[in-house]
Amino acid sequence: MREYLTTQRIDANKRLVVERVKDFGEIYDIFDVKEASTQSDRCIQCGDPFCLNKCPLHNYIPQWLKSVAEKDLEFAFKLSNEPSPFPEVMGRICPHDRLCEGDCTLNDGHGAITIGSIETHITEAGFKAGYTPSFPGVTTDKRVAVIGSGPAGLSVATYLLRSGIAVTMYERADRAGGLLTYGIPGFKLDKKIVERRIKLLLDAGMKLILNCEVGKDITFEEIADAHDAMFLGVGATKSKSASLAGESASNVHMAMDYLTNIQRKNFKIAYDKKFNFKDLNVVVIGGGDTAMDCVRTAKREGAKHVTCLYRRDELNMPGSKKEFKNAMEEGVDFTFLASPKEIILDENGRAIAVEIVKTTLGAKDASGRQRMEEVKGSETRVNADVVILSLGFDPLVPSFLAENGVETNSWGGVIVNKETYETTTAGIYAGGDCFRGADLVVTAALDGREAAKSIANSLLK
Repeated sequence: MREYLTTQRIDANKRLVVERVKDFGEIYDIFDVKEASTQSDRCIQCGDPFCLNKCPLHNYIPQWLKSVAEKDLEFAFKLSNEPSPFPEVMGRICPHDRLCEGDCTLNDGHGAITIGSIETHITEAGFKAGYTPSFPGVTTDKRVAVIGSGPAGLSVATYLLRSGIAVTMYERADRAGGLLTYGIPGFKLDKKIVERRIKLLLDAGMKLILNCEVGKDITFEEIADAHDAMFLGVGATKSKSASLAGESASNVHMAMDYLTNIQRKNFKIAYDKKFNFKDLNVVVIGGGDTAMDCVRTAKREGAKHVTCLYRRDELNMPGSKKEFKNAMEEGVDFTFLASPKEIILDENGRAIAVEIVKTTLGAKDASGRQRMEEVKGSETRVNADVVILSLGFDPLVPSFLAENGVETNSWGGVIVNKETYETTTAGIYAGGDCFRGADLVVTAALDGREAAKSIANSLLK
């Protein structure tokens, strides 16, 4: 396990730009056995593994790297699937440069091990070899309701089912998966990957009720009366406003509305045709991964020109460096240090430009982040046929929470006991973005896993 001295880091091969922008297929190849083994063999098996400690799930990274290097796929598959509800998803979408790979010891001069690509290889190769995660079947008389089928909901369902507890999942959309299905584009995460995990849960005994909005199609009380505990994984789906003049124009859209409708289009089901941006100048305001999803989607949808406006510089972008690089390769233009001030409308009330002012980064504030300062007299305009706002998300607080004693904080986040994930109402638990605010898929998966442990401990004691 000292091959880092003679073997360099390699990234998974990407499809050529000219080909990949024509469709929504995943852009990365999956490591073959030789690639995965060779990269895994670079691991130095640290006594205090930073990669494991930086991973929110504390995945057994050094252990499964060793197994892959030794070509013991079955053991690697078991190790990978134990602390993670869907490692093949994490291998594709986690910001590895900020987590496990970002803390790899080999970053100091040798290049981090390609942990994400190896993680994807393990589960994909394992499934191909006929391995599946182990579920005992429903072995208890306990029943738990899960509201929301996003990452947190799928995670809590996974670990409850592993404990032999029956799960019924309620989802208001027509497909399960939440953000994994309707928020993250297919070029990052093929929807068949999500569907496969959901099928595993269904085969393990989970009941899935789609097109069912709690508080509308069924009451919260009905669900509570029929189950021994409940988990809220309703996410954070309320788009943040920029509070700009002109942002209510009909051709100014929220990021998730756009991404959801294009995914519906790709599913070949009904979608809103106003989101067809072919041959249009598209301007996206924001610098996170969702903004990158929007600009890259617009390129694939045939937009004439795509511009991303971000008020800080490239180094301060909150999203993954990998996604920014991919967007650059695919022809997206970036205007950094540009703060939007107003959306300019024509006489018909439609957006035709975004007025911006140049910014500079000054002294650091109390949080350690540089203050953003506007440059006087630097106002200019960026022409736009369509504007997409990608400024983050807040929880959309359902009325049934307060009605049932589930308290929320000042910004709408569900208040939970951070040790048990139980809300202010006994027997009701929560996790993911509805508790944290918009965050990573991996932290939602962590919340689901830990909440499942608490629920199981409470019900089976």
